[in-house]
Amino acid sequence: MSWGFLRDLLSGVNKYSTGIGRIWVAVVFIFRLLIYIVAAENIWKHEHDEFECNIKQPGCENVCFDHFFPVSHISLWALQLIMVSTPSLLVVFHVAYRENREKHHNQKLYKSAGEIDGGLLCTYLVSLILKTGFEIVFLFLFYKLYNGFKVPRLVKCDIRPCPNTVDCYISKPTEKMIFLYFLVATSCLCIVLNLSELSYLIFKYSIKCYLKRYVKKHQ
Repeated sequence: MSWGFLRDLLSGVNKYSTGIGRIWVAVVFIFRLLIYIVAAENIWKHEHDEFECNIKQPGCENVCFDHFFPVSHISLWALQLIMVSTPSLLVVFHVAYRENREKHHNQKLYKSAGEIDGGLLCTYLVSLILKTGFEIVFLFLFYKLYNGFKVPRLVKCDIRPCPNTVDCYISKPTEKMIFLYFLVATSCLCIVLNLSELSYLIFKYSIKCYLKRYVKKHQ
């Protein structure tokens, strides 16, 4: 899969972000997207082929793998990357709308099309809330689907067509668990950054409104 579109999206968003938003973009691009492409994808590449059970009953290994890994870690991580990045499109579209509106009226309607104020501020706040929501939902999914943030060395399976309880072994469990912890840590960092940026923008806008009201009152 080509991740060029996500890279271009993050680069575009970076132009309209605050300082905290730029840190978020750097974390997503360097510590999540690049790690995914360079390392994580290869670690989980042959997870089904390397999943072994101590019985050769036809179909047993497949149903056990499907039970313990209903969705591949790597597929879920890829989906998470896409979902947490796409709300930023709202900001890009809003800026494009402003630029198109100025072009249509052939006059300057905003101080700067990319300045975070008015309607664009609301759009930016909504995108931050959506990104935070997606991060939390995917962390919950990882926790529920895999019974916690861990990769066991041995799993016991007694699902039909297995004739009895069989032992199944997961390949490279330590390496996979390290990357899973890394995934959780970067997700939590992104949540903190999103909430910090959300608080910063609300606080900044509140102070701005208060000062405006204060000046009006004394005039």
